[in-house]
Amino acid sequence: MVSSLRIMKKTAVSLLALLLNIVCHAQNFDVIPLGIYGGEQEDNLSAYLVGAPKDNAFLCLDAGTVNAGIRKAIQMKSLDGSAETVLKDQIKGYFVSHGHLDHLSGLIINSPADSKKDIFAIAPVIQILQNHYFITDTWINFADQGQKPILGKYHYNELQEGTEIPAPKTPFFITGYELSHVNPYKSSAALVRRDDHYLLYLGDTGADRIEKSDRLDHLWNTIAPLVKKRQLNTILIEVSFPNSQPEHLLFGHLTPNLLIEELSKLKEKTGQNNLEGLNIVVTHRKPTGDNPELIKKELLKNNPLKVNYIFPEQGKKINLP
Repeated sequence: MVSSLRIMKKTAVSLLALLLNIVCHAQNFDVIPLGIYGGEQEDNLSAYLVGAPKDNAFLCLDAGTVNAGIRKAIQMKSLDGSAETVLKDQIKGYFVSHGHLDHLSGLIINSPADSKKDIFAIAPVIQILQNHYFITDTWINFADQGQKPILGKYHYNELQEGTEIPAPKTPFFITGYELSHVNPYKSSAALVRRDDHYLLYLGDTGADRIEKSDRLDHLWNTIAPLVKKRQLNTILIEVSFPNSQPEHLLFGHLTPNLLIEELSKLKEKTGQNNLEGLNIVVTHRKPTGDNPELIKKELLKNNPLKVNYIFPEQGKKINLP
């Protein structure tokens, strides 16, 4: 009788562990890279569609390349419909992390063909869009604030630090966090929530030590409880240069070693076991020479934290928990 009870108890524990594993690894996000690089290749610059599985309502995280990336994703069967349909009907809004062209030129150049939708950004980024891009001298004002004439196609949603707001017409909620990108210039990160599951996207950022900042430390403090609860399983973060790049020539970017330095700080807040297997989607590799492959090689060769590195390919869908 005692033996039977022990067997039943072990079976119940095993089933519970299996169920928890299934819940933790259920697919909650689709990410479709419209562009993956951090410069030079104007048809393949930072832009990532995030959507729910089997849903065609996307939030675009940065928008360096849009139309060329949509066409590539359709070719690879990651998106359904025509390029016009995806642009106008399936992309519901844009998060713009900062004001550099490799993160927003696709949004600007495609604005005449786009439909009404939302732009999410922190205040300094909205000011850059208002004062430097959506103006008559450079383009025309397709947004709903700023220089006249105001066409009102895009509605600005100012992200307040740590305050979550809904992304209309999507299943997502978004929270903005300030980053340092050659201090005091500001970039930002977006914490995207769907139900009780999260995905974190970072725009360009330097390491706190080099930036003489605490912005990443603040972000790690915020997300550590979510990582520990297995509610956040994926971080999209830049690694622009290989380790050979001198620290005084990083221009507010990360190397493989600096990424490990920062993730080690996150590990101190989560514990090693909770960090193991975390998906790290490596964005913004500079395409000069063999930099992309060298960065990949350096990350895979030295992975003391045992995270799961993902190297995105333009147009190829990534299924994420």
